Amino acid sequence: MLGALIASLDDPGVASGLVAAFDDRSLAARIAAAAAGSGRAPAEIVAATVRGFLDTASDDHWLQLIGIMNRATDPGLAALRAILSKALPEAGAWAPTGVDLPLGALA
Repeated sequence: MLGALIASLDDPGVASGLVAAFDDRSLAARIAAAAAGSGRAPAEIVAATVRGFLDTASDDHWLQLIGIMNRATDPGLAALRAILSKALPEAGAWAPTGVDLPLGALA
């Protein structure tokens, strides 16, 4: 399920729908700030951030993510929310240098 969700992130409608499904104004603001700071669409930020995690996550990050997913009602949504929440800086802290992935503890 997570793989299908990640594969569908190229569709801007899917990425926008995910952000809406999070029902988290703070995270939506962080995505918007990252998009504005980089000159990219919010959907591109979502896709690039998630794929960046997939490319760089350590075994510990994956273990933390699996734990988050195991406790969630919707594991795929919980995984994407955890990745984006950790990887995107707080609103107002964005520097227009691209999507940086500070991969510390996810939970």
